[in-house]
Amino acid sequence: MKKYWKNTSMLILAGLLTFGGIGEGSASALNQPKPVSILLDDVPLPFDSEPRIEKGVTLVPFRAIAEALGINVTWNAANQTMRALGTDGSGHKIDVELRIGSKTAVVNGRKAALSGPPIFQGGRVLIPLAFFGKQFGAKVSWDGLNRTVVIASPLKKIELLAFYALSSFDQRSLIPQFNEVAFGWSRINDDGVWTTSGKEYKWPQPAGEITPESIVQNTAIGNTSPYLMVYSGDSKRELTKMLSDTSLRNASITSIVNTVQEKGFQGVVIDYEGLGWKEGAEEQKKLLNGYVKLLNDQLPKGVQLSIAVPPPNGAYKGYDYTSLSRIADKLILMAYEYVPDGPEPNDKVDEAVRMMLGLGVPKSKLILGVSVHSETENTITAKIGLAKRYGLKGVAFWRLGLLTAAEQKAISDSVVKLN
Repeated sequence: MKKYWKNTSMLILAGLLTFGGIGEGSASALNQPKPVSILLDDVPLPFDSEPRIEKGVTLVPFRAIAEALGINVTWNAANQTMRALGTDGSGHKIDVELRIGSKTAVVNGRKAALSGPPIFQGGRVLIPLAFFGKQFGAKVSWDGLNRTVVIASPLKKIELLAFYALSSFDQRSLIPQFNEVAFGWSRINDDGVWTTSGKEYKWPQPAGEITPESIVQNTAIGNTSPYLMVYSGDSKRELTKMLSDTSLRNASITSIVNTVQEKGFQGVVIDYEGLGWKEGAEEQKKLLNGYVKLLNDQLPKGVQLSIAVPPPNGAYKGYDYTSLSRIADKLILMAYEYVPDGPEPNDKVDEAVRMMLGLGVPKSKLILGVSVHSETENTITAKIGLAKRYGLKGVAFWRLGLLTAAEQKAISDSVVKLN
């Protein structure tokens, strides 16, 4: 028996050596360091040339990071130089020229030392990571344990919208921090009728001397545009009924237009949810397109129209994003409710943004919606970072009344109201 096991063990060992289970190749693979990754605002950033460490200097792919930070990059093959045009965290313009092999850059016409020279790797230019922090205001670091380049994008001016509805009164002092505030004081009721009364999304009662009208007026005076938000779901087919019935459709449009004129609203946000779940998606796309076109045509000149839409990688398929973006001034992408509770998955939000852009929705018209209810001060900046990464029009927050002090700080450290 001992002889049998001895012979068997030798055969197994020989087999492992032959097929690579043990030996130089396998041991080498086990000792290989994990690939380097890049996190931009806590979300992985794709790149086409792997970062590397050269003489203690972390080198990263310039174009991939620069373009994600909104920096315009051009390459001059004749003299082996790259030019980068962007802004720093204070909004000051930065004009940088880098040359392959040179440890000296030219920043706004002045020479600046680099910790290491830019190099070529696989047809791409790698530059010192610290450069992004020093010149463009990004916070950069190297996580050696996880072999990860960590970048927090610099403060950026961007269009900011907040929703005011359902117990937002206590945070009305935050209104001046936003470019627009959408007041959710109207809806389509169960009968398909536009109304400002009901259990929710209703015209609020005055609080002493403070009236809804005075809040709208003060919003406009404070250089924030007040929008009227109109909400509807379709759980009882109320939205489908309104869109399908000519008299109900026309009555709702007339009521919205009259309210905008009478109350001094400067824009409208249509938040019609649930289409393409129970009814035929293609038919509902046509109904919504027709409704939005009629509303847009009847709104007073200068009144903005925004459409809040569910994400294309969600459950509702009754939205023609391409056509809606041609009609409306802005689309608000409600990239949430992917999970029952907790922060929304960054990869799903990222996918939703890329899908919208792939459908031809201009980034200049796309606002990324963020559910404050789902996020924390540690996760909200990842969503804001995606809006910055793709150069979107802005960010919208659902809703005032839910923002904690820590979340307010996280937002103000990442973005500020566009002037």
